[in-house]
Amino acid sequence: MTESAPSGGPTIACIAGGVGAARMLRGLVRVSDRVTAIANVGDDVELHGLHISPDLDTITYTVAEAIDPERGWGLADETWQAMDSLGRYGGVTWFSLGDKDLGTHLFRTGRLRSGTPLSTVTREIARAWELPMELLPVTDDPLRTHLVIDDPDQDEPVEIDFQEYFVKHQHSVPVHSVRFEGAIDARPAPGVIDTINGADVVVIAPSNPLVSIDPVLAVPGVRAAIEARRHSGVAISPIIAGAALKGPADRLLRELGHEASVVGIARLYAPLVATLVIDEADRDREAEVEAEGVRCVVAPTIMKSAHDAASLAQVVLDCVGEPSEPARPAERAGET
Repeated sequence: MTESAPSGGPTIACIAGGVGAARMLRGLVRVSDRVTAIANVGDDVELHGLHISPDLDTITYTVAEAIDPERGWGLADETWQAMDSLGRYGGVTWFSLGDKDLGTHLFRTGRLRSGTPLSTVTREIARAWELPMELLPVTDDPLRTHLVIDDPDQDEPVEIDFQEYFVKHQHSVPVHSVRFEGAIDARPAPGVIDTINGADVVVIAPSNPLVSIDPVLAVPGVRAAIEARRHSGVAISPIIAGAALKGPADRLLRELGHEASVVGIARLYAPLVATLVIDEADRDREAEVEAEGVRCVVAPTIMKSAHDAASLAQVVLDCVGEPSEPARPAERAGET
């Protein structure tokens, strides 16, 4: 179990994706006992007859100190006998589920089929793991990230879901566009907007901005709520020295027309947050970041341990309420 945070602390709403967000939350719960993660469900997938929520589970297992430390996903000391049997029958094995991990998906699927909302099921799972925080899916409604890619087996670009891109293709194929199936009709899960509105600090975790954070923002009402809390908003750059620590964030940014740098991240997040935390490796770009209309804070952002994560979490909390927030570009230009 995670060690307890000091009693009290600021109310924190963390907009969260997968591994980077999970590590950030591992630190946030050590500096406040009033943390709520609002998590991406665009990565969710139906496979083997099961409803799988990779980001919700990665957050749960990481904060519970049960994650596999080498893979960064799934449970530690996992076994794979079920997948071995599935492979023997010729079943789909490109998306692996460990034997212990299967229990989570079986429970979630059964509860969803009984009519229980995903947010309620997620709360039940978090309680079973004794998480020292609240965990909310951004919506209970179907929301899926789809990408148009160059498929080496097809003459024309094809649209696939996120897990096919990320796992089956090992995120190695060029991406032309991203869309969020179901977003227009999705409703924020109960508590999501109230959590953002009532937070002392709104944190955008160091997750992939285009396929982990954007699906959360695509749910009607969520982006507007975060923008309204911009003065209390802090983002941590997932890009360090022009590269992602894990996953395809840097490639996706370039492929979809963005700059894969802390400056590009500042440009994306300036409407949402007042402060961007960047790594010490990008210290020489501080002025460029602030030219995009966010205050820049330089700190170690690589979270190799729980101590690193807690130190970064404290930096994030210290950002809120500090003076010298630069005006956004539109404000400097006198626009309304």
